[in-house]
Amino acid sequence: MVQTIQRLAAQFAADTVAVRRHLHANPELSFEEVNTAAFVTKELEKLGLRPHPIANTGVVALIEGLPGGPTIALRADMDALPIQETSDIPYKSTNPGVMHACGHDVHTASLLGAARILNELKGQFKGTVKLMFQPGEERLPGGASLMIKEGVLENPAVGQVLGQHVFPHLPAGKIGLRPGRYMASTDELYLTIKGKGGHGAMPEMNLDPVLVAAHLIVAAQQLVSRRASPKIPSVLSFGKVIANGATNVIPNEVYIEGTFRTLNEEWRAEAHQHLRRLCEGLAESMGAVCELEIRHGYPYLENEPALTARVRAAAEEYLGSENVVELDQWMAAEDFAYFSQAAPACFYRLGTRHEDGRFAASVHTPTFDIDEQALTTGPGLMAWLAIKELGE
Repeated sequence: MVQTIQRLAAQFAADTVAVRRHLHANPELSFEEVNTAAFVTKELEKLGLRPHPIANTGVVALIEGLPGGPTIALRADMDALPIQETSDIPYKSTNPGVMHACGHDVHTASLLGAARILNELKGQFKGTVKLMFQPGEERLPGGASLMIKEGVLENPAVGQVLGQHVFPHLPAGKIGLRPGRYMASTDELYLTIKGKGGHGAMPEMNLDPVLVAAHLIVAAQQLVSRRASPKIPSVLSFGKVIANGATNVIPNEVYIEGTFRTLNEEWRAEAHQHLRRLCEGLAESMGAVCELEIRHGYPYLENEPALTARVRAAAEEYLGSENVVELDQWMAAEDFAYFSQAAPACFYRLGTRHEDGRFAASVHTPTFDIDEQALTTGPGLMAWLAIKELGE
């Protein structure tokens, strides 16, 4: 079966590349994937499948093998980022200011490629493969949460969920994975510190919110250094501070934006309470007011250990053990985490860099691109993992 799938992956590779290039040239932002969803629907209908919409711009379809088996779900996200692409390539984005800089075009093309393979082989495995093309991974509340609320893991009930994500730190032909807690939860922080502005030469007449903000930014780091257990990875970062005064003007307000991430849901909730008390109490002690909004984001991502062990063994069988590597924990976030909280799940990374160092630009950058050899590895491996889990 491995050789059969590898042959089909190579046979369909040119089509997969063409699909990816089309998607790359026509990116759409989160929850605006109207044309992308229509394109995916048409491609699935060409295979004789009956896709249907979900979560507005999502698409779901079933590939039914021999009767009597379980159901496994394969997921790809479809949305792009608000980034202006700067690479001069034939398939460069034609949508100004929008780019597939996180590889979701690769994910979607790979899942369509896996669908082609699985559709060819549906008489050789027992069970059902649910294809989930998801909108809005890059924007809260996350398309995964909306699909789950609309029942994507039911009818038929899903036993496992697999997903893959591009990884330019690994060369094409390799994958990486990690059992257990892999990616962090993410929360967005919005703070407004209110004081009393005035002339910079007369600070005694004012209540300087810039000074309060400076104390708060420093003090907040103690949540990680002294409140969090050293055994729990945590990140608190502030990336935007707007005072909007002048060299001789103390403003009335300071606006701050940041992020909090961790790998423990209990500590996450506790940290929210600590941060709120700190912000309000410190500001009050200095005569100011601090308003804190916490936008609750994605949970942490858990790769179910037993499933991940099986995925690793199957991947080694398909790619060779030398092409399957163990990854470290990663404090970035992914809304695939919602699937991992709802069912046994495994989220692995697909190498996309060339051996000679090309295509090494990180995701979320205006020059991100891939070695298209990954578009042979990705579909074939995903199809093989599905069949292996169903019981080939």
